[in-house]
Amino acid sequence: MAKKKEKKEKKAGKRMGKQQLAALLIDFFHAKPNETLSMKYIFAELHLTTHPQKMLCVDILHDLLDDDYISETEKGKFRMNSHGTEMIGTFQRKSNGKNSFIPEDGGEPVFVAERNSAHAMNNDKVKIVFYAKRKKREAEGEVIEILERANDTFVGTLEVANSYAFLVTENRTLANDIFIPKDKLKGGKTGDKAIVKVTEWPDKAKNPIGQVIDILGKAGDNTTEMHAILAEFGLPYVYPKAVETAADKIPAEITPDEIARREDFRKITTFTIDPKDAKDFDDALSIRLLKDGLWEVGVHIADVTHYVKEGGIIDREAEKRATSVYLVDRTIPMLPERLCNFICSLRPNEEKLAFSVIFDITEKGEVSDSRIVHTVIKSDRRFTYEEAQQIIETKEGDFKEEVLMLDTIAKALREKRFAAGAINFDRYEVKFEIDEKGKPISVYFKESKDANKLVEEFMLLANKTVAEKVGRVPKNKKAKVLPYRIHDLPDPEKLDNLAQFIARFGYKVRTSGTKTDISKSINHLLDDIHGKKEENLIETVSIRAMQKARYSTHNIGHYGLAFDYYTHFTSPIRRFPDMMVHRLVTKYMDGGRSVSETKYEDLCDHSSNMEQVAANAERASIKYKQVEFMSERLGQVYDGVISGVTEWGLYVELNENKCEGMVPIRDLDDDYYEFDEKNYCLRGRRKNRTYSLGDAITIRVARANLEKKQLDFQLIEK
Repeated sequence: MAKKKEKKEKKAGKRMGKQQLAALLIDFFHAKPNETLSMKYIFAELHLTTHPQKMLCVDILHDLLDDDYISETEKGKFRMNSHGTEMIGTFQRKSNGKNSFIPEDGGEPVFVAERNSAHAMNNDKVKIVFYAKRKKREAEGEVIEILERANDTFVGTLEVANSYAFLVTENRTLANDIFIPKDKLKGGKTGDKAIVKVTEWPDKAKNPIGQVIDILGKAGDNTTEMHAILAEFGLPYVYPKAVETAADKIPAEITPDEIARREDFRKITTFTIDPKDAKDFDDALSIRLLKDGLWEVGVHIADVTHYVKEGGIIDREAEKRATSVYLVDRTIPMLPERLCNFICSLRPNEEKLAFSVIFDITEKGEVSDSRIVHTVIKSDRRFTYEEAQQIIETKEGDFKEEVLMLDTIAKALREKRFAAGAINFDRYEVKFEIDEKGKPISVYFKESKDANKLVEEFMLLANKTVAEKVGRVPKNKKAKVLPYRIHDLPDPEKLDNLAQFIARFGYKVRTSGTKTDISKSINHLLDDIHGKKEENLIETVSIRAMQKARYSTHNIGHYGLAFDYYTHFTSPIRRFPDMMVHRLVTKYMDGGRSVSETKYEDLCDHSSNMEQVAANAERASIKYKQVEFMSERLGQVYDGVISGVTEWGLYVELNENKCEGMVPIRDLDDDYYEFDEKNYCLRGRRKNRTYSLGDAITIRVARANLEKKQLDFQLIEK
């Protein structure tokens, strides 16, 4: 009916056709690119007075919405989508060819087909041009310029033929092997792990061309594989000679002048408590009775910045690394060995320089006074955690009165912290016992016991006290710049998802209320699941609901610890932010002025990023050892739980050793399964069978691929 009427009107010349009106509308939006236009306003400005004209306009507006040309900001109000024909952003490469472009000013990702990628690499900064939008299809673009390369080195295994060679990579972002001319092999042979730099990728060529930068060793050899993991994450696997030479020149002797400048703690009972394989002791505790019921406890931290001068070669290397990296079988230190294991390490019966936080504290953990001072100390004893734990349990051993008193105070501090709303994630770590060749021979779980918690509480107290001394200022004063360790409130959406997920197991968690209400509710949940088979799983999902802690000069407090002020001061041997804090606190104690916020915020960002990279490398090394360990157990049957659900399959964590593998979706061949992201499950379309996060499951170990650090499991029906 309407169509006939339209034809009549057109013939009569009474109204515009759809094309004409669409062109008018597009020009109108272009003339007001930053304004939100209501339907009423559009009708009035374009003189659309009749009902059919208005209906046609509505029709065109819906077409423009479908084409992503405009967006509806609220009902009946429209605005032009601002992207022009060109945009700048980050290119994300996928080995399956589904590359995407992320605009730098936010906005939806844009699909870039492989043929239109100009061979951009993952995370390159690029300029793209938009293609004409196709109806009901995602936006598509083409890379026209690579503005900044993010990474041009890759790790893989060499395959050398008579006249050419390739680097075969397991990199998920590179679909093609890298071609290497024979004269660019640096002596590499088939089966060697190597680092290769991509030098060019000609327009018409399928493969990038590269040259070998370094040969890491034979694939499968333990040190080779650990170095390959470091190189893959862009982390250094050797220490620069020049930096080590500079460290060798630092005198270890402490001059009488230096001792005179410091508070002397050499005669006060002091000891370190560390893991049994530690060499870098960066914290010690001292304790003495001041008067009945009041104790002086010193938290003594290695005075690293006394030896490492700001801007020097050692400092620049430490800044770049930002953290030590702990792989399964080795530590890649932030500082040269002479500093971290010898000069700065608070070894027993040696005089050492420290930067200390001294507390006057009661047995109930009430601090009546605290001060931050440079000291000289002498540790009387080096305890391992196991030795200290034995004293706590048996009430017998060296310095038992001191150890037991510190334990009593630590427990009081801990109780206070949880009462204030700190969250108690008490996770165990999976560790491997490794033989001299680096081969994993057994798996054990490292739990945090009272001795670990004793050290942890005093470190937390010192970090919090240092942050408060700088950050807590009278209302009308501006605090001086300091790198804080901050932790934001949980993501509300993730908290809702957590609540829905745990409801299946019969648990509850608060998703609204005050900060303390929510954290107490999370603690209550963690208590409820303790010792249950779903404990590890619910803890994992709970941790995912949390934000990541990071460094920043803008203090928002630390939600997980329930502290308004918190920083990192207690590990300068292994973390660069602690070195920054040591320097700034020293400067401010001497009456120095505040430093540049921008400079330190950049350093905070860098440190947060490097911390994440180091954690990823550590996880990759654990994954490698898990696959190596399980590769000798092919065909064996284990019970486990579904620890992850994705569109490509089910991740399963084995109960016995916490190794994780995958049941690929292709092996679930009894039905067509759909992925339900919100409910963490795969659901069969025909039989309605569901595989959910947390389900108990039995598997057989099917395949172990060391190169990909991947375990494949087969489902066994009970």
